[in-house]
Amino acid sequence: MTEENTLPVETWSNVLVESLPYFKQWCGKVVVVKYGGNAMLNEELKAAVMEDIVLLNTIGIKVVLVHGGGPEINKMLDKIGKESKFVDGLRYTDAETMEIVQMVLTGKLNKDIVGMLLQKGGKAVGLSGVDSGLLRAVKTEKDLGFVGEVTEVNPEILVSLLNEGFIPVVSTVALGEQGDTARYNINADTAAAKIAVALKAEKFVQLTNVPGVLRDINNPSTLIKRIERTAIGSLKATGMIAGGMIPKIECCLTALEGGVPRTHIIDGRVPHSLLIEMFSDRGIGTMIF
Repeated sequence: MTEENTLPVETWSNVLVESLPYFKQWCGKVVVVKYGGNAMLNEELKAAVMEDIVLLNTIGIKVVLVHGGGPEINKMLDKIGKESKFVDGLRYTDAETMEIVQMVLTGKLNKDIVGMLLQKGGKAVGLSGVDSGLLRAVKTEKDLGFVGEVTEVNPEILVSLLNEGFIPVVSTVALGEQGDTARYNINADTAAAKIAVALKAEKFVQLTNVPGVLRDINNPSTLIKRIERTAIGSLKATGMIAGGMIPKIECCLTALEGGVPRTHIIDGRVPHSLLIEMFSDRGIGTMIF
């Protein structure tokens, strides 16, 4: 380690002392992290997220990592010359596209993430929503082809893995309901929220491409750090919660209404943002509680 990147001993000791109560608070608890956005595209940020997850697991926090993969799916569709079709701005997933989705999410991205966790010294196992019937789904009301809504989460496989010290890494391809052999592409944020509910998680975290909820979308210094669930309606009415933030907030509400005490929207573009949120007094992003 060179002199210029060595922090003073006092700084390291202060960080550790500040973190210790949080280590005790979260040890043995379940935390569900939805991983996506820029944190999946940037190699440095990928490494930081993997290090964060392994550290959490090492000190006894039971972490489930749920991931999406829209950009990787788009790349593969472009490679094979498959034109994307959209309905009211939402991707239509026909049978051929669903094959690509399953191949990319469960066959490539999922195993890439597991491999990175192993390289960082973690114990990780890759799953899809099909494994052990983890996720069951039906087609969305809006006909988007093989795009589904989760109707049931069967968390037994996750509980078993967590109790054995593994980090489950979940890709959000779901099985149809009983008698339906189809596979469905599921929104990863929604799936992560429902998995958090099924596991009775203590915390649900979404890693995103934004600082959190802002009073002024063009001014990161206007971050709202804490929002009570009852205030969501008024923030929507004033336009502070709008556009792409609405589905993120709705996933937090799904988790809260299912009994998860704390939900967070944090900036995945900040290296080690997950550790800052978990183990510092200042935290990061927006907490909805």
